[in-house]
Amino acid sequence: MANYTVNNVDSFIITGFDHLQNQKLLGFLVLITYMLILLGNGINLCIILTDRHLHKPMYILICNLAVVDILYSSTCSTTMISVLLAEIKTVSYYSCISRTYFYHLGDYTECMALTLMAIDRLIAITLPLRYHSIVTNSRTLLLIFVTWINGFAVHGFLISVLDSVPYCQPVIRYVFCEYAAMIRAACVNPEPYFFFPAMINIWAMCGQFPFIMCTYAVLAYYVTKLSNNSNRKQMINTCLSHLIVLLSYYAPKLVSGLQSRIGVVLTLTERNAFWIIASLVPPLINPTVYCTRTKEIRKRLAHIFMHKKIVPNHLKSISKALSSK
Repeated sequence: MANYTVNNVDSFIITGFDHLQNQKLLGFLVLITYMLILLGNGINLCIILTDRHLHKPMYILICNLAVVDILYSSTCSTTMISVLLAEIKTVSYYSCISRTYFYHLGDYTECMALTLMAIDRLIAITLPLRYHSIVTNSRTLLLIFVTWINGFAVHGFLISVLDSVPYCQPVIRYVFCEYAAMIRAACVNPEPYFFFPAMINIWAMCGQFPFIMCTYAVLAYYVTKLSNNSNRKQMINTCLSHLIVLLSYYAPKLVSGLQSRIGVVLTLTERNAFWIIASLVPPLINPTVYCTRTKEIRKRLAHIFMHKKIVPNHLKSISKALSSK
């Protein structure tokens, strides 16, 4: 195979789907999933942004999660749709670099968004009387801004590493552009280049995930102390929706970490299938959970789709009198 350098590799070829027979079917499944992701998260964004009564910290955090889900899913699904349905396997070098950047940025900010949401619920339940003075819209927006700036900086460093290595072959054996796939296409020993991403993953799995689980342990303790069954049920429903979202995001990462620890070696097909599920299922579940389990959003949806014009009683009596004549 001819040797290439970073200066003359102007595009990459995505070959992760080459061995599949039903590429069109998979392409349609990815397309439908991506459309549902856009629809669900778009509905959440529109409902919250257009209703002034929902301009509260919790709903600002849901908006942030919806934006992250759209970013996270778009970077990988558009590549897969292009390869599977349009049969365009070539991705330009800088397009692949930018998609890698925004894919990992979305992954990182989703992890941070879930942490902020857990902290919000913890304060709301443990300090209900001081919640509105501690958690304000401005402070929530500031924390979201800090997480995004941090994500831009951290992954800017990763992308600078990718842009500096020489590439031996313009072939990516995975199903979309991401850091590991690009490093394995470079003319370098990949192991040293996985140290920094591994530190980020360790921070997420051994730092943020245990912290979030501890917050839910505290929440469970406070819920058991409630004497009012209706309040207890409401808090359980709120926490359950967050737990579903949390597990949909962290479960694939936990499975990936465990299978590597116990020495399970996945084939390329199995690895690609695993990352497709890990990248598309959480952004699909998140808006579904918040649409169905958040009372205010559910009521707003019901009002939109089952809207009936309410006529005041005095107007009804006038109309009846006119009809009788």
